[in-house]
Amino acid sequence: MSGFAALAAQAERTVLSRSVRRLWALPGTALGVVGDPPTVRERLFLRWHFWWQAHLLDCLVDAYLRAPDRARADRIRRVGRTILLRNNGPLNAYHDDIAWLGLALQRSPVPIPGRRTAIRRIVARLVQGWEADGGGIAWRIGDDYRNAPANGPAALLLARAGVRRRAGEMTDWLFDSLQLPSGLIADGLRHGVVNAAEIYTYCQGVALGAALAGPTGELRTARVHGLVRAIATELAPTGVLPADGTGDAGLFRGILARYLAAAARYPTGAGAAARETADLARALVLATAATVDPDPTHPERDLSVHLSDWMLAEAAAILAR
Repeated sequence: MSGFAALAAQAERTVLSRSVRRLWALPGTALGVVGDPPTVRERLFLRWHFWWQAHLLDCLVDAYLRAPDRARADRIRRVGRTILLRNNGPLNAYHDDIAWLGLALQRSPVPIPGRRTAIRRIVARLVQGWEADGGGIAWRIGDDYRNAPANGPAALLLARAGVRRRAGEMTDWLFDSLQLPSGLIADGLRHGVVNAAEIYTYCQGVALGAALAGPTGELRTARVHGLVRAIATELAPTGVLPADGTGDAGLFRGILARYLAAAARYPTGAGAAARETADLARALVLATAATVDPDPTHPERDLSVHLSDWMLAEAAAILAR
């Protein structure tokens, strides 16, 4: 087992031992408790963070792909089923939440009860959410704020689901509307005004994932190369991706690492520029993963931070293989 594979295995054990519990003591269920030590609301899954659970499911898929076994397959089924049970289906008012769940369900190599119907409903909702006036989808129903965290994963999901025209439109909107002169992707815009003050690592990750899912050609090559270079120059001048904090922000760095690893594995185009971009993406992931502390006694209580570390370790393990 490589050093990063061992790191991923330890990160997996940390999350499973600290956080994964039955929903309301129901047999055959499992969700992530979002804090440790948990509050009463967290222990009862009254506070449970829909999109954190989607990333838990994604991490479980990563672990299975690294080392397939029956226990990991069963865990994927239980968590996927329980998310749908706890939420009474796959939908809520937030387009980013449901896109993340759709991606995790879609990636699963093992069957999950209700998965096909759930993905179909999520895809339909995201297609329906397209704004005819100016393009893009809002982060939640009834809101005007159109942002990268909704459009990036939605574009990636739609591309993988075969809805390629709308996926391409979302990706075009993201880069045309939110890319700043620095090359980085802004968080979003409201009433046509870009929120250039808020720059987050995961916005770069979702834009990178959307670009990689698009058709091959010079445009995709330019987008991926430019974005990876901007990430390295503007966000990681030391060669290590910054952590964004706790709460929802705890997940941000791991999400970027997931799609940087994809950029490293599937370089766009040929020649020196493509190799340079792939090598740079790979170096960022490996150097950042080397800073991860998977110790189960780590004082950070938020599940989001531990999931981010797990994502980082799994991304590095893939590249190390």
